[in-house]
Amino acid sequence: MPKTKTTTRIDYGRRVARVMAYIADHLDDDLSLETLAEVACFSPCHFHRIYRGIAGETASDTIRRLRLHRAANELARSERPIERIARRAGYGSVEAFTRAFGADHGLPPAAYRARLTPFHVPLNGDDSMNPVTIKTFPGAHVAALDHRGDYQAIGRRFDELAAWAAGRGLLETPRRWFGIYYDDPASVPVAELRSEATIEVDPDTPLGDGMVRREIPPLRVASILHKGPYAELERAYRQLYGEWLPASGEEPSDRPCFEHYINDARTVPPSELLTEVFLPLKG
Repeated sequence: MPKTKTTTRIDYGRRVARVMAYIADHLDDDLSLETLAEVACFSPCHFHRIYRGIAGETASDTIRRLRLHRAANELARSERPIERIARRAGYGSVEAFTRAFGADHGLPPAAYRARLTPFHVPLNGDDSMNPVTIKTFPGAHVAALDHRGDYQAIGRRFDELAAWAAGRGLLETPRRWFGIYYDDPASVPVAELRSEATIEVDPDTPLGDGMVRREIPPLRVASILHKGPYAELERAYRQLYGEWLPASGEEPSDRPCFEHYINDARTVPPSELLTEVFLPLKG
């Protein structure tokens, strides 16, 4: 019996999610069209169009986006030579890498590294500080995928969520995306960090494999809006905890911090990404 349209779409979403997970795990390997089509069990003739229809970007776009994201983290958090980072990102020369990285992140690699190594928290009165506001978060029902390890690698779980949601037609209406972060990366070993990638869903939405239902309740929060690459989000946290909180008279509640991803990393360059960071407060 032929599959129904809904069943086919769900199956395609599952297979594209499998490819996204494979890409994230094999960024240094051969990621040819034929290899990825085989992972998805699609004909190479049709794989490209199916992937783009589900993922909202081509497979080449996904590979480029993830490699440049990893490069940004290596620039900010390591002393690896830029030439080596460029090769790992798939570029044959530092010049080509510099052009691609600068177009996405708004700065060439060397300048990006100089600005973020070490992370700098602006002093009081510095115009570069983002304002912190206290507000009420209205709450959200979400589907969540668990992630263990480096917070900067959680993007693969969001890609899997996106493929699952697209396969079920959930992206035909606007959805909020949140990341929930349970541990302090400065005090917990990287391999033990706990986080969840989530997408807003209706409370009765059937969930996919490995997903759990979460409710983020209405909360009083401190909010800071970060504009720029996800690799720079640590600056917002250092401002919240190192500058704002000690001078605010506020106390954090026992709920974890979470982030709202306002725009889409697949459609805007990293330099234009908007992320609202929420610190739950008592009271």
